[in-house]
Amino acid sequence: MPMISYPQRLELAQTPTPLQLLSRLSAEVGTRIWIKRDDMTGCAISGNKVRKLEFTLAQALSEGADTIITCGGLQSNHCRATAILGAQLGLKVHLILRGETPEELDGNLLLDSLAGAQITVYPLSEYQQLSTLFEHWVEYYRREGRQAFAIPTGASDGIGAWGYIHCVEEMLAQFKVKGITPDAIVCASGSGGTQAGLTLGCSLHNLDVPVVGFAVCDDEAYFQQKIREDITDWTLRYRQTLNVDALPVHVNDQYIGPGYGRATEEVFATIRRVAALEGIILDPVYSGKTFYGMLKELERGSFPSDSDLVFIHTGGLFGLFPQRQQLGLSLPVRDQ
Repeated sequence: MPMISYPQRLELAQTPTPLQLLSRLSAEVGTRIWIKRDDMTGCAISGNKVRKLEFTLAQALSEGADTIITCGGLQSNHCRATAILGAQLGLKVHLILRGETPEELDGNLLLDSLAGAQITVYPLSEYQQLSTLFEHWVEYYRREGRQAFAIPTGASDGIGAWGYIHCVEEMLAQFKVKGITPDAIVCASGSGGTQAGLTLGCSLHNLDVPVVGFAVCDDEAYFQQKIREDITDWTLRYRQTLNVDALPVHVNDQYIGPGYGRATEEVFATIRRVAALEGIILDPVYSGKTFYGMLKELERGSFPSDSDLVFIHTGGLFGLFPQRQQLGLSLPVRDQ
């Protein structure tokens, strides 16, 4: 295995996370589906974001930051993880959230507030000027005598990419134990950073396995550009020599559905199916949409038959609660 020199990192995630075979589902679909349980990176900080934040927050502390500013949707998993980790590290966290102020706290937003984050909600028309909002709040805290560190959406940049470079190293050891060579690694792509890190990790570790990202919001062209931008940022920050254009970036944008944070009945049916069959909880924003897309592509023959697929479970449990009505579940009834 190649020796990779990692930058500073805070050990914030519970790793290595398990790699499990979904045996009953695999028997149903005729393909071995393995799930990398990054929903188990922690309790309230579960999900993929903490892997990236291990490196990003280490960088922030090295620069003397006492305040973290980041952004996302009202139910952002990244913002929830940042808020809770900030509390653990004694950092003030300010969240810039996109949307309309809700009538009640729920899901990730509830946990953001519980962890003491300062929250500012902007309608989409104002949120689109995100760089200006970051500049405003960084300057605001400077005047307050504080040192703010800005983290982009999903911690998806050259720093955050290290999280999933490291995850590939972790999986290589698990592949050896399980005796598998995957035919593909499947993940959700929302801000692009997880796929960028996995793609880089496979390249750096000489793992010739395609990383297939299922877009949950923007189209293929956007993610092709965003993922390569993150990889380029990584090469520049860490003075790495890599032909970014030669790296294969696989994006499937056929399962976005109604848009970001909105899922079809087929996705909710998949969430119910996987929960009842395997005890695995997916979410309607990222993992549920991606898992549904992967199963449909299996039906279409896009993946080799009798293959081993590795699905990266990026967490998102708390995002289920604000959409509980769409799960179509019934209240228990009293036995007659």
